[in-house]
Amino acid sequence: MVRVLCQDLECINDVLGLDEAKSGRPKTSTNEENTTRVDELIRCDRRMKIREIALKLKIPKSTVHEIVHDTLGYRKVSARWVPKMLTEDHKLQRVEISQRLLQRCQRDNGDEDTTHIGVGPGGDFQANNNLFDNLITGDETWVHLNTPETKRDSMTWKHPSSPITKKFKVQRSAAKVMATVFWDAKGVILLDILPQGQCINAARYCSTLDRLKEAIRRKRPGLLRRGVVLQHDNATPHSANLTQQWLQRYGWEILPHPAHSPDLAPSDFHLFGPLKRHLGGMAFETEDDLISELRNWFDNLDVDFFRVGINSLLSRWQNASISTGITLRSSRRVNFNLCEFQIYLIKTL
Repeated sequence: MVRVLCQDLECINDVLGLDEAKSGRPKTSTNEENTTRVDELIRCDRRMKIREIALKLKIPKSTVHEIVHDTLGYRKVSARWVPKMLTEDHKLQRVEISQRLLQRCQRDNGDEDTTHIGVGPGGDFQANNNLFDNLITGDETWVHLNTPETKRDSMTWKHPSSPITKKFKVQRSAAKVMATVFWDAKGVILLDILPQGQCINAARYCSTLDRLKEAIRRKRPGLLRRGVVLQHDNATPHSANLTQQWLQRYGWEILPHPAHSPDLAPSDFHLFGPLKRHLGGMAFETEDDLISELRNWFDNLDVDFFRVGINSLLSRWQNASISTGITLRSSRRVNFNLCEFQIYLIKTL
């Protein structure tokens, strides 16, 4: 009896259309007016929170969230951290030095346009000139006996039913050594470790250059005769008068390097990052064990790794030479030919 009654009710609903989809509650908050008001608030204060917008406009937080993310397409991101805020003079120096180095590559290749320099395997620029053949770059870095593994390197594949993995915070060890590495397109030439209790100063750096000169004599025959081109940053030991006198005595050329530009130093952007990732999660009992691991890692690197790092300088100089937002205190115009059209870098006051 009950079953028959239910069937009769279903037939009545079908005839009268009582089960048709309803339009639901009308959306009174998500409208063009509220969308405009939310957009104006965000443009006035980019750090305003969803809750604050909802309280100010007196609309639900869910509605604000929908307007912000779905309608306006906003997403909240953190500011990019940079180690140094470059002044106008710093930016000008980057452009001028990069342009001078590119012009030198043009002269060495006998080419009027750096875009004609070939691109090798892997997309790295090939500069077949004396500059990169004679170039040696170097820098210092701290290496800890216990280097924690980064969160990114500890990522693992997880199935939905897999247990959640935990990673505890680990501090780097206080025990560390200062490693000075000089290398070229063929590999590491010198790995120098600063003894405990000493500091890097001009005298110490000159003694390191003495060891570098002997290492070049053994590992790169003929380079001292052709002329060494050394690239290092503008740290105080590197730019001290004693160091400059040493370099002039042996006739070594210093490649210009703009201040606060680790993106133009191969050791910073190509070598030290992979080294620190390799040491992540390792713990060494003694400094000798750490130094041995450093030497083994450098020895096992493929020569293409070093070649790509040196040759990538060319593309980085090109990117630095076309940086925007540069204002010069001169009315002269500098032309840089890239991709077969003129890019004017200079703005007059």
